[in-house]
Amino acid sequence: MKDVKITKLKTRDEQEVIGYYEVVELIYDNYSDIKLSESYIKQLHQMLLKYSNKDERHRGTYKFLSNKVVATYPTGEQRTIFATTEPALVAGEMQELVEWTKETMEQKTIHQLIVIGSFIYDFLSIHPFQDGNGRLSRLLTTLCLLQNDYSFIQYISFENHIEQNKKAYYEALMNGQKNRGTDNERIDLWLIFFLESLKTLTEKLEQKYDIFKSKGGYLNDRQKLIKDFITSNQPVKVSDLAKQFPEIGLSTLKKDLQYLRDEQVLTMIGKGKGSVYVLAEKK
Repeated sequence: MKDVKITKLKTRDEQEVIGYYEVVELIYDNYSDIKLSESYIKQLHQMLLKYSNKDERHRGTYKFLSNKVVATYPTGEQRTIFATTEPALVAGEMQELVEWTKETMEQKTIHQLIVIGSFIYDFLSIHPFQDGNGRLSRLLTTLCLLQNDYSFIQYISFENHIEQNKKAYYEALMNGQKNRGTDNERIDLWLIFFLESLKTLTEKLEQKYDIFKSKGGYLNDRQKLIKDFITSNQPVKVSDLAKQFPEIGLSTLKKDLQYLRDEQVLTMIGKGKGSVYVLAEKK
């Protein structure tokens, strides 16, 4: 792999970054209502490339040209290192993949993390869109994790982890891909990479939290505004905060409220949409 040049994930133009951010916000705010389907995957892809002028024709539609990954070596030799599905077969394979994932999740005979890892492997192997497949696969990973109660993914970057470990990432994918569609196809190395990545992310998050706890809670300016508003108007609903601070995204408000609860600044009373927030009683 040392002679194979792979574009860094962080080298995206501003248009793509904005699109990615908007899809992340959408997933954070609505993951419990989103149903895994081909149509919704296409909608997410359309949003992801919303601001990308070069991809205007490709937004939300399956690819029409082959997008296999080819490596050029110093000798000039070219070698296919990632053989993706041919365009004519994409629709059928995507339908089969989505149906298998939904059915297996419902049956609960296989652990959901194994199902999610398998789904992402097949999605990347199909590479259904002309561009944006890697970014969309990580957004879908976030969506699936949140829908299965792995809420920690909101607080740490899976995208950044892949960037820092892109060689291991591609090697794990290629190990299964080299025998794709045959009886010898194995995705164990990919699943191990996927699960170890999640383990690493949770450990990093725990370390960050331990540092915060050891130094005492810190409130940024936005969180101080939220606290002050609740102090003057308690009890307060999330909808009250959304009206008071329209410039703050709903998912950001929810994260701040959770942080303020963790720091024992606020107490939540009730459940669901009827819950309200008040200042926590000092011990």
